[in-house]
Amino acid sequence: MIAENTQTQMRKGILEYCVLLIISRGEIYASDIIAELKSAKLLVVEGTLYPLLTRLKNNGLLSYNWVESTSGPPRKYYTLTPDGVSILSQLDGTWQELSFAITQSKASKNN
Repeated sequence: MIAENTQTQMRKGILEYCVLLIISRGEIYASDIIAELKSAKLLVVEGTLYPLLTRLKNNGLLSYNWVESTSGPPRKYYTLTPDGVSILSQLDGTWQELSFAITQSKASKNN
């Protein structure tokens, strides 16, 4: 139970970073973000993504365009704003630091 809770908290902690990474590759529809997160086993509940996208947009990190769809209503496609690119760069640095710290901790344990 403790490990499961910790795993859930770790996933939540990196979800925003992963969403920004996915969007940084180019304009993307929310259901495609969901599919990528699910395939990476980072998203369990779809309802988690939409509030996160709204928060990122309200914080000026994302923008979106409505695109007409041939198979239904218009779709909202997300892109990073310049502030989003800047924040992603900072998060990349933090991820590198954390990865290094974990690698060093594992190496110390094995010595």
